[in-house]
Amino acid sequence: MCQVGEDYVEPPSCEPPSAPSPGRGQKCVKCKVGEPVVVIRAGDAFCRDCFKAFYVHKFRAMLGKNRLIFPGEKVLLAWSGGPSSSSMVWQVLEGLSQDSAKRLRFVPAVIYVDEGAACGQSPEDRAKTLTEVKQVLHIVNFPWHIVALEEVFSLPPSVLRCCPQEPAGTEDAYKAAVDSFLQQHLVLGAEGEEEQPWPQSQDPHSPPSLARSPSAAHTEALCRLFESVRTLTAKEELLQTLRSHLILHVARAHGYSKVMTGDSCTRLAIKLMTNLALGRGAFLAWDTNLSKEPHPQGFSDERHGDVVVVRPMRDYMLKEVAFYNRLFAVPSVFTPAVDTKAPEKASIHRLMEAFILRLQAQFPSTVSTVYRTGEKLVKAPREGCAGGPLGPRCLLCMCTLDIDTADAAVHPAG
Repeated sequence: MCQVGEDYVEPPSCEPPSAPSPGRGQKCVKCKVGEPVVVIRAGDAFCRDCFKAFYVHKFRAMLGKNRLIFPGEKVLLAWSGGPSSSSMVWQVLEGLSQDSAKRLRFVPAVIYVDEGAACGQSPEDRAKTLTEVKQVLHIVNFPWHIVALEEVFSLPPSVLRCCPQEPAGTEDAYKAAVDSFLQQHLVLGAEGEEEQPWPQSQDPHSPPSLARSPSAAHTEALCRLFESVRTLTAKEELLQTLRSHLILHVARAHGYSKVMTGDSCTRLAIKLMTNLALGRGAFLAWDTNLSKEPHPQGFSDERHGDVVVVRPMRDYMLKEVAFYNRLFAVPSVFTPAVDTKAPEKASIHRLMEAFILRLQAQFPSTVSTVYRTGEKLVKAPREGCAGGPLGPRCLLCMCTLDIDTADAAVHPAG
C-alpha cells in the first residue's frame, strides 16, 4: 500500500564505495591551495605541482636511503617501452639535469631488447617499432644499446655462471665515494671544464650501440624454439629467462655494475602471486625484491654476483605511473608481448594479473596488502639446504638449488 510522505531507505549495496573524485571546493591535501587534478587514494587529492614533487621524492628516497649505487658508477636502465620503465628513465633524466636540486651522480645508459621474433612480429612491424624506439632514445640522449633477442644464441657459457660477488659497500665506503666524487668535480670546476653526467669516453652524441640485424638462421631458430613450447605460461617464463640473460651479458660486456628495472608495486604483487602458483615459493624474495632486510638485500638482487639488479619503481602503483606519464607527457612505445590479445585463462601469468587487477578495482588495498606481505620474506634458504655462495645453482634463474639430502631415505642395496 502506498504511504504518502514516508521516506524509503534503499538497502545497503554490497559493492565497495568508489573513490571520490575531486570536487570544485576541494583543495590539494599537500599545499591546501591548488586545485586537485589527481586522486591517488581515497581522500588523497593532489594538485599538479604537489603530485610531481611527491612522485619525484619517492624515487629519490628509494635510491638515497639504500645507498647501493655509488657516485660515478655505471648503471644500465632496462627499458621495455612500457609506462613503468619509461617513467624510470624519465626520472633519471630529470635527476641528471642542471635544474635538479639534488642531482643523481651515477652514469646511466639504456638497453632495449627487441623481442619481435618471439612475439610473432613481421620484419616490417619490427622495423617500425625500432624506429619509434630510436626516436624516444634520441630524446633521452643517453648512451643506449638495442639488442635483438636472437643474440641469445651467441651468448658465452659464462652467462650461466655466477661470477664472484664483490663485498657489499658499507656506509663508510659510500661516504668516501661521495667525498671523492665531489673533490673530483671541484677540481674540474676550478679548471673551467663543464661538468658532464657521463664520462667523456661516452659522448651521448657519438654513434650509439645499434641493433645488429639478426641473421635469418637465428630468427628462424628462435621462432622454432617458441613454437616448440606448448603452453603460454612456459613461453612467458622462457622469454623472461632469455631476456634476463641477454641484459646480464650486455651489462658485463660494457662494464655496468648495476641494472635498473621498471617493475612497479602492482607488477611485483602480480609476480609474487604468479610465482607462488608456479611453485617458486622458496625464491619469492629474490624474484620480487620486496623483503625489508638490511642493506643491500632488501633493495637489490645480487644472485648474479658482479651485476646487481635494483628496482627503484617498486613503491609506485600502476595508477600513479599512468597519471604521471599522462600529466607530464612521458614518452613510451607500445610493443606487443607474447600474451597480447590472449584470453584471461590462457596462462597463469594472465590469470593472476586479471585476478589481482580485478580485486584491486573493487578493494583498493589489495596490491598494497600483497606488497607489504612480501616485505616479510627473507632471502635465505632454509637450514640444511645447499645454500651459500658455493652451493649448486639453477642455470636458468641462478638461484641456489633447494636441495636437502638429510631427509632423503637411503635404502640398502638388494
